[in-house]
Amino acid sequence: MALAASGVRRSELGEALRACRGAFIGVGVMSCIINLLYLTGSIFMLEVYDRVLPSRSVPTLIGLIILAGGLYIGQGVLDLLRGRILGRIGTALDEALNARVFETIVRLPLMAGGRNEGVQPLRDLDNVRAFLAGQGPSAFFDLPWLPLYLIICFAFHVLIGVTALAGAIILVALTVITERLSRQPAREAMGLAARRNDLAAASRRNAEVLVAMGMAGRLMQRWSVANEKYLAGNQRASDVTGGLGAVSKVLRMMLQSAVLGVGAYLVIHQEATAGIIIAGSILSARALAPVDLAIAHWRSFVAARQSWERLNRLLEQMPAKPPPTLLQPPTSRLAVEGVSIAPPGDQRVIVQDVSFALSAGNGLGVIGPSGSGKSCLVRALVGVWLPARGKVRLDGAALDQWSSDELGRHIGYLPQDVELFAGTVAQNISRFDPEAKAEKVLAAAREAGVHDMIIKMREGYNTQVGEHGAALSAGQAQRVALARALYGDPFLVVLDEPNSNLDTEGDEALTRAIRAARERRAIVVVVAHRPIGIEAVDQILVLRDGRAHAFGPKETVLAQVLQPRVASPAPIKIVSDAGAAKS
Repeated sequence: MALAASGVRRSELGEALRACRGAFIGVGVMSCIINLLYLTGSIFMLEVYDRVLPSRSVPTLIGLIILAGGLYIGQGVLDLLRGRILGRIGTALDEALNARVFETIVRLPLMAGGRNEGVQPLRDLDNVRAFLAGQGPSAFFDLPWLPLYLIICFAFHVLIGVTALAGAIILVALTVITERLSRQPAREAMGLAARRNDLAAASRRNAEVLVAMGMAGRLMQRWSVANEKYLAGNQRASDVTGGLGAVSKVLRMMLQSAVLGVGAYLVIHQEATAGIIIAGSILSARALAPVDLAIAHWRSFVAARQSWERLNRLLEQMPAKPPPTLLQPPTSRLAVEGVSIAPPGDQRVIVQDVSFALSAGNGLGVIGPSGSGKSCLVRALVGVWLPARGKVRLDGAALDQWSSDELGRHIGYLPQDVELFAGTVAQNISRFDPEAKAEKVLAAAREAGVHDMIIKMREGYNTQVGEHGAALSAGQAQRVALARALYGDPFLVVLDEPNSNLDTEGDEALTRAIRAARERRAIVVVVAHRPIGIEAVDQILVLRDGRAHAFGPKETVLAQVLQPRVASPAPIKIVSDAGAAKS
């Protein structure tokens, strides 16, 4: 396949396609039989004109009709089966790779930061699957049979063969020109489409801000400009492929007429029969049909090839991780050893050389001014950002020695920007565990202090939270997310600004939840700007400019940090009367 040739050898995509080798061989055999059956029309017309009409034999005509009808039915059945097999090859490729592609979509923001392609890998996989399930591959399987038809044309007469060969050369040249002229416009159109879609998605996410601050009209203008550029780029790509496709159709019709004209000339000079005129015309048209079909589907081929190349690059950059050795659940210690952290895709180090250690039952409050690196640090603690230097260890094992799914069982994380997923409250609390037990969900809700709030909802734990948790208020979503963080009694609980949307009742529930987690020997790390968030901790880490400014028992550190600084009086400059008079 052309797609496999354009990809990297031994890539995951190539291996998935090679797994369908048997199906491709079957399609190739069917294509062989189908292309032989395509000769039915030419041979039928040849026999009718050269045998039936001169002999006026009705039984011969009926026999030819029955035979041709049977062959046409067989050709149709094989063509149908070939299309279905190609469709299933596309489905098999999708089934083999969709989990890997989804994994890369999840991991990509953690490695490339905001400069990633969003869900483009899924669209790329869809493009490849759609191309394999379409008519494009059929053209590539039929193209190798073009010489057979040309040989038969030469067998009819040299002039008919030369005419068909000239047409084939012209159409193949058009195919090469189409490839070269459409590659760059198609790539530009794809990039412009991505920018347009990103702007629309950002506007949708921030709809409240746009409407409230009167920015909707301005963003609509920016989107309109991006849309116009996309339409112009798409139009350029369409003009190239559409124009060359129209030229190929005209040339194909001209070729049929040329073959008829050459045949008529040969008949006039008694160098061919009347049947050869019709048979040669049908055969030459059939010879060039795959080229015409390839040009007609060239845009989908180019899009699939670009998607194939992007997926290959992405899967190579993010190879599948082998399952690590299963470790014992952590029970005693968290150690941060000289950790320096840079955001994914950025060389700028935000947190530098931070070290501390916590034992089971400790609670750590992380405080510091905005921009000091608090959120960066907690992302490294839960393993979503890899430290540029240093290690984060649980019971002596670095976090990268765990698989993310296994590590997640021992970590509870409440991020600063809370977002729930479409589903019920219970499903969100249980982290969508299909084997979740009701008593564990209830225990997490009670520990987070949200059980009473949930049972007052219309459907209780079965209440649908909606897309992005839209059915709940910000405070309710934060409290449900706290229960999600506590589900399963994780050993390490990390809460980033957990009380940013909470009222007094929520603050009290949060303090009780932190104390309860510490009582069961969990380590709790809380990032807070308000004193209420660190009431239940016993250790404090102060970050300033990305460095650990202070670490130790809460009372000792707070006494140092909050110690009033007596400002020295500014020096008084005494100016003499004489000096004043001179001035």
